[in-house]
Amino acid sequence: MDQMGIPQTIDAITAYQAVNRPEQTAILCAGREVSYEQLHLASNRTANALRAASLRRGARVAYLGRESEQYYDIAFGCAKSAAVLVPINWRLTPIEAEHILRDSHSELVFVERDFTGVLDQVRPDLPWLRTVVEMDSATDRAAGFAAWKHGQPDECPDLGVGPGDPFTQLYTSGTTGLPKGVVLPHRSFFALRDGLAEQGLDWVDWQPDDKSLVGLPGLATAGLSWAMQGFAAGVTNVIMPMFVSQEVVRLIRDGGITTTFVAPAMLAMLLAEPIATKAAFTSMRKVVYGGAPISESLLRRCFETIGGEFVQAYAATETGNAVTILPPEDHVPGSHRLASAGRACPNVELKITDNDGQPVPPGHIGQVWVRTPAVMLGYWQLPEATARTLVDGWLRMGDTGHLDEDGYLFLCDRVDDTIIVAGQNVYPAEVEKALGDHPAVTDVAVIGIPHERWGEAVHAYVVLRPGNTVRPRELMLSLRGRLADYKIPTGYEFIDGIPRNPTGKIVRRHLREQFQKTMAGTGDGAFS
Repeated sequence: MDQMGIPQTIDAITAYQAVNRPEQTAILCAGREVSYEQLHLASNRTANALRAASLRRGARVAYLGRESEQYYDIAFGCAKSAAVLVPINWRLTPIEAEHILRDSHSELVFVERDFTGVLDQVRPDLPWLRTVVEMDSATDRAAGFAAWKHGQPDECPDLGVGPGDPFTQLYTSGTTGLPKGVVLPHRSFFALRDGLAEQGLDWVDWQPDDKSLVGLPGLATAGLSWAMQGFAAGVTNVIMPMFVSQEVVRLIRDGGITTTFVAPAMLAMLLAEPIATKAAFTSMRKVVYGGAPISESLLRRCFETIGGEFVQAYAATETGNAVTILPPEDHVPGSHRLASAGRACPNVELKITDNDGQPVPPGHIGQVWVRTPAVMLGYWQLPEATARTLVDGWLRMGDTGHLDEDGYLFLCDRVDDTIIVAGQNVYPAEVEKALGDHPAVTDVAVIGIPHERWGEAVHAYVVLRPGNTVRPRELMLSLRGRLADYKIPTGYEFIDGIPRNPTGKIVRRHLREQFQKTMAGTGDGAFS
């Protein structure tokens, strides 16, 4: 807490809310309600159980399951016990989950029964994994979790957790395709709130009667940050085990949802539902979206059907929170600013540099750098990668773009070429490695292509070994079980060679141009 009693660490949130609004609903999930007082006491018991498990300060604690009230109980419990939360996307394959468990050296894992098979496959190779807590039973979704912490005291342990201490380790991936653990401190989740309050801005604001839908997964940075901001504001947070567009529309219509954070592709999915009438969205006052700019046509449809205010946020896992925001007043159909990612958040600095790290003037394209108080502590056990990304307090975003004269950031391309499929990040190098393991493939490159429902889809360009033939379906099937479904390419094009620069790096711009020509009917390639 600061001198005014406002929480500055995750562990302090529930204690503050339990005093100020104990009966307020903190979590609503599948019809189940948890008050702030209940959440505080439950997470206290979780924290004490973690300490009883002899976990040292900073020990990694993994969670493999869907979002639920128990997940946030565990998140707050980790914060109170000074353990570090390692969420694992339940959509990942055993190979992908194993890398996270191995790299993080997680000593305790909470797992839902649906995913124990994944854990059983990898556990023999993880000798440091001392404890596995099966969350649920065949008849009770929290029976195992409740039994594990039964009898623990209700008092919160006081370990002197500070804003700079690590809270969570979230896995992302760069151009190498190897997932890296991004370690975020407690302060990352309060920087945006404090900066906006200092300048009296309501770009992202909360009202006492808000019902906030955690649209993006709380198992990743965007969703977790959104949820923690909602908890810190003392509002009701509506949690879904998974995003189902029809269910979301129903929740908004019948549950009085007032605000949410989603990807533009998710908005398109909502509007495609037959029950998505204007009357279904009368409670919505503000929609925050991220991951991509919104198209003018989609924005117009949102204005017509959803109404309310729209805000775009630009961030990366490494930034810990939003670094730029396009506020409601700039969401005007026809405005050139709709193509931008907005302007710097309070206490955040932006600069655009050339390849030598020298600043370039407005209007000139270069690499995007940011300086933010929410920045990560570093990549877990990767000092060299950290040093390449964090330079003199500045974070290399991995994107190219330019600033206009008014300080609005216009992104041109992602240096790391991340593909965003329905709000989920897909990293080309990871897909390319998996495809390249097929015996008939000698070279491969993947790009993101526009998809009406998902925002983007993964498309593969494949070079076959001489004398080999293979059908796209065979390539697709070879990836099942190795990659999460959303990472598997939906289209395959066989070409003679992958365009590369003199250093051997793939020139994806040429492939995107080839795709556009093919779609226009002027390309030589053929989709299969």
